[in-house]
Amino acid sequence: MTVYQAPLNDFQFLLHDYLNLDEYSELPSFAEIDRETVDAVLEESARFCETVLHPLNGPGDLEGCHFADGEVATPKGFREAYRDYCESGWPGLTSSPDYGGQGLPYVLGLALAEMITASNTSWGMYPALSHGAWEALNRHGSQQQKDLYLPRMVSGEWTGTMNLTEPHCGTDLGLIRTRAEPADDGSYRISGTKIWISAGEHDMADNIIHMVLARLPDAPEGTRGISLFIVPKFNVNEDGSLGERNGVRCGGIDHKMGIKASATCEMIYENATGYLVGEPHRGLAYMFTMMNAARLETGIQGLGLASVAYQNAAEFARERLQGRSLDGVKQPDKPADPIIVHPDVRRMLMTSRAFIEGARAIGLYTALQLEVQLHHPDEAARDKAGHWLALMTPIIKAYYTDMGFEVTSLGVQVHGGAGYIVDTGVEQFMRDARITRIYEGTNGIQALDLVGRKLVADSGKTIQSFFETAGKLVAETSGEKAMVEFVEPLTEALERLKETTAWVYQKMAADPLEAGAASVDYLHQFALTAMAWSWAGQARAALKRLEHGDGNERFCKAKLDTARFFMQRMLPDTIALDRKIRAGAAPIMALDAEIF
Repeated sequence: MTVYQAPLNDFQFLLHDYLNLDEYSELPSFAEIDRETVDAVLEESARFCETVLHPLNGPGDLEGCHFADGEVATPKGFREAYRDYCESGWPGLTSSPDYGGQGLPYVLGLALAEMITASNTSWGMYPALSHGAWEALNRHGSQQQKDLYLPRMVSGEWTGTMNLTEPHCGTDLGLIRTRAEPADDGSYRISGTKIWISAGEHDMADNIIHMVLARLPDAPEGTRGISLFIVPKFNVNEDGSLGERNGVRCGGIDHKMGIKASATCEMIYENATGYLVGEPHRGLAYMFTMMNAARLETGIQGLGLASVAYQNAAEFARERLQGRSLDGVKQPDKPADPIIVHPDVRRMLMTSRAFIEGARAIGLYTALQLEVQLHHPDEAARDKAGHWLALMTPIIKAYYTDMGFEVTSLGVQVHGGAGYIVDTGVEQFMRDARITRIYEGTNGIQALDLVGRKLVADSGKTIQSFFETAGKLVAETSGEKAMVEFVEPLTEALERLKETTAWVYQKMAADPLEAGAASVDYLHQFALTAMAWSWAGQARAALKRLEHGDGNERFCKAKLDTARFFMQRMLPDTIALDRKIRAGAAPIMALDAEIF
């Protein structure tokens, strides 16, 4: 049986000391909350995840979902947990009060998302997709559509999905064949098959609102001819009551390596009634509202799974006795020392911890930028925040999930042979984490997005949003002696990244293959540099707390030790990544395809 304890101390440190939420009181979502409110939300989130969700995680993985006659039954306890979730108001935590939501800041929504994923990733898939569907409708739907669907999605009575992939096409959405034929009443008849639809069918909510990409009869070829449609499982009457079953059914559920308690469905649309969202042929742009939210959510899945894997590995390492410390016996009253005394075990635990806490800080800062982009009164501030979000979305999705899988693998490794045994529970984290590198756009696609789009977006303003933010921290700490050991490595990494960026930009202008060859390594170099910025900022906040004597000296010193580990043992990987990038495409493309 695995354990999970929400990292409340770290969340509180990051929100109050690192981000200093008090500085954002001009934003509407912060106007009526204070530190006590934030902490209360975090504490109640932790209670729900620790006591309700996590105990269902292992059993849910073993039981999986059940499919019969087009219906899906979720594992024992999932429906009851979802009812508890809805009754407590969690679905509407960050949603607009106009539709019954609480309108709280996105940073709290991200904290809740990490806790849910860490405690039970499969269960978390059901409400996660709903929030993305809610965002797409809220931004692009008509007022009538919003009034009809959003209140019940915010309450959790209805859930939502995202229907993109078809049997013959995945990332290349220009190839989709699902058709939308106009009907006399202004609606459309949707026909086609979608695959790999998370939460496409289940027994946890009264209705499921499918957001479906399809083509109109006169649609141009490619992605320019895609429209977005609302297709409910049950048709909805004008008063919001449920009507007859729509022409959509689940053809089956996939049997997967991980997230087994999440229903991954084949959805068959047979003249189903659908409703156009926004303008015709703008569906892909509208769906990106959901896709970008889903990509950030997927990155947080990597972080959450890393967090719970690390917690279990650390607990095991403190208890498991094996061998003696290389520098002398540590526990002479026992037959062996705990394995946490061994440097290699410490290396694995420190790598895990440094990733988790550094990534958590970047994630919360990014959620804060989403708040700024949507609600800040100053247009320049909104624009800058938008650039940061555009830049960091592929980085968070790809790096967090790459490292999420790596850290869950390290968690198994710390457990040794016990980690390979199902009964221990930690191998589930690794299986669950593996899909995160694939869905919502493979990590290779995210890297191409970073290099091919974000590198040159808006005349360089997008990428400058990071360099300006990191440069500001360097300038502000230039006279602080205690910060030298953190700022100097950051400064070097920033200069290295700027040089690599210029090199990649120059090379890909002459040969697009160079962009493809450099993309993954470049994304990782960028991510590590962003992590250095995050750790320098956290070190500064920890030093301030120590200076003020806040009574949590042990926590702050641990922050500084972890920051040192990152700067000295992980950030130097940027040197090797730079060399790999500059090797260019030639070594990768040298072999003829027939030789593979």
